Amino acid sequence: MNKAMDYLGSNFNQYKVAIVHDWLTVFGGAERVLEQLLKIFENADIYTIVDYLDEKDRSFLDGKNITTSFIQNLPFAKKHYRSYLSLMPLAIEQFDLSKYDLIISSSYAVAKGVLTGPNQLHISYVHSPIRYAWDLQHEYLKTSGLDKGIKSLYARWLLHKIRIWDFRTSSGVDEWIANSTFIKNRIRKVYRRESKVIHPPVNTNRFKPAENKKDHYFTVSRLVPYKRIDLIVDAFKKMPDKELVVIGDGPEFSKINKNITPNIKLLGFQEAPVVEEYMSTAKAFIFAAQEDFGIVPVEAQACGVPVIAYGKGGVLDSVIDGKTGMFFFEQSEEALIQSIQKFEINYDNYDTDYIRQHAGKFSEERFRKEVEQCVKDTIEKYF
Repeated sequence: MNKAMDYLGSNFNQYKVAIVHDWLTVFGGAERVLEQLLKIFENADIYTIVDYLDEKDRSFLDGKNITTSFIQNLPFAKKHYRSYLSLMPLAIEQFDLSKYDLIISSSYAVAKGVLTGPNQLHISYVHSPIRYAWDLQHEYLKTSGLDKGIKSLYARWLLHKIRIWDFRTSSGVDEWIANSTFIKNRIRKVYRRESKVIHPPVNTNRFKPAENKKDHYFTVSRLVPYKRIDLIVDAFKKMPDKELVVIGDGPEFSKINKNITPNIKLLGFQEAPVVEEYMSTAKAFIFAAQEDFGIVPVEAQACGVPVIAYGKGGVLDSVIDGKTGMFFFEQSEEALIQSIQKFEINYDNYDTDYIRQHAGKFSEERFRKEVEQCVKDTIEKYF
């Protein structure tokens, strides 16, 4: 990277840049990061394991050159690409990135394992080390029904091999960015490397406080086990005088919908305007998962709505206990109920304008500025 000494501000067009993304299948939190990276590195090429993103969700890619791996063309990959996990380390290593000066990987699985040379700079934005291969292995095996039998032995062997590969390839990363303090600590534990925290981008300008508040509590999520929507619903079953609105769909829907009480509305999937209406008018947003960061709690705060959250994970970076929300520290119905009772006693102490102002600290503009500065500092550090 001979041009590094001639670095001019945040103009990265002088460099050949590749962005490596795990896979393009839905527009989620990782894709929001990719969207903002593409605004910084306008001429970047994209490399990804598979690209099955719907046409309606891919406008942010703006016709970029996208290179996929051989997994793209394997049988049943469109629906079952995750089943090819054992091939993903091999697939990511087949990308020839030798013509690029700067490689940015956006990784929560294998993207950070690309091969780079001594004259290339590799910066990895880490959403998480591979969760199901490290500290969450036992939870993953249990929820997937792979905790017993021959299939369990194969899964454990495979995850063992993934861990070896994941740690080995960490030496190919020159600079680490974590999406939260929680992930910074996980990177230190898994890879024994230090990282800079840059929180994910949130479109805080899209959300506005409601003029007329209502009395309901609110949560929105994909209904999968680790989100713990079941815990929230069960807690409100014991509080029939308090209204809960739940938006979201997923494999847990039928289970959660059983024996539901009249004070709980389970609305399934809803379009964004409906979600924003219920969110902005809510008394509080309830969040019971342990997330790497958690974008939705920030969106709720952008509406001026306080967040009652399980006090572990990335939410510790985004919610200020007693000012923009309140924590409970056990994933139990009793702990959540006690937190809601305490919240209602102190409800008048929560200031809508302060909560919204705090959410602005996680804006898209802030993300781009911090990434640009980090890349500049890294270029100057290594070259």
